[in-house]
Amino acid sequence: MLDLAGTELSQQESVLLQNPQVGGVILFARNIESPEQVADLLAQVRAANPDLLLAVDQEGGRVQRLQQGFTRLPAMQLLGDQLLRDPVAGLALAEDVGWLLASEVLACGFDISFAPVLDVDRETSSIIGDRAFSDQPELVVDLARAFIAGMHEAGMAVTGKHFPGHGGVVADSHLEAPVDNRSWQELQEHDLKPFAALAAELDGVMPAHITFPCVDPDSVGFSAFWLQQVLRQQLGFGGVIFSDDLSMKGADIAGGYCEKAELALAAGCDMILVCNCPEGAVEVVDFMQSNNISGSDRLAAMRARKSVSWEILAVDNRRLETIAKLQLLMGTGQGNGKI
Repeated sequence: MLDLAGTELSQQESVLLQNPQVGGVILFARNIESPEQVADLLAQVRAANPDLLLAVDQEGGRVQRLQQGFTRLPAMQLLGDQLLRDPVAGLALAEDVGWLLASEVLACGFDISFAPVLDVDRETSSIIGDRAFSDQPELVVDLARAFIAGMHEAGMAVTGKHFPGHGGVVADSHLEAPVDNRSWQELQEHDLKPFAALAAELDGVMPAHITFPCVDPDSVGFSAFWLQQVLRQQLGFGGVIFSDDLSMKGADIAGGYCEKAELALAAGCDMILVCNCPEGAVEVVDFMQSNNISGSDRLAAMRARKSVSWEILAVDNRRLETIAKLQLLMGTGQGNGKI
């Protein structure tokens, strides 16, 4: 999976997307101006290769690539706060927000948003923080389960991240290689709980670029122990494993782009992401082609299962009611029902 340079598909990108080793495209804020423009860009991508998986990071709070013309979504921590005030209403709202997020993303023509975040906030990680539902694993499970149900109802496959938990490190894996010195028992009793409890409900999982030296010497995304023995065998996860972006500094401990790609695939990743480095993406595509590396059959399950048009979604009562609830939750005056 790779990214694009701008708001329109270039001829060079169109040719690259037709390479059989390219399995997906992810859009970032630089690619997005409005719902109409995004839909047109994704249509261009589909025309170049109709089999690509189209993705975006749309979580809520700080991580919302889709903004202008889309519903402003809360940080997941606010849903956790609501759960503590009113458990019944909190779970209902989490399900509605999952449905709303997925519905708006699907209406553009995407297949998936990489969500939800299953990290447990330990008040140490600046990169996670309020992206997490809660600092209590059990509450993360309850809220994420409701959120996942909403996303599934909208027709979107879900991806839990960042396995086995990014909440316990200060370092940002976008900028450096984090190390978490907790023991296996500590992880089992805390960060791993959401992934273990929800393994059967997740369609995809994205591992963290973190090393847990007391458990395994390899960074999780390059570790057969974590991806095969723990995630696949112990937790029984049978869905898609996406690498986190191989251009992140946290992945550089594995070497150059070809080395990182080879290690991630050998460890058990079904799809690798190379973003914000066109030269690296081309290098990985050429490497995969020269080594006859074929795509994973699991990826087909991540395609959109259904969607509705913008026109229908704009006047959908559930959407309008959820927006009204979010206005109260976030204390905003946002929302006129338009997309």
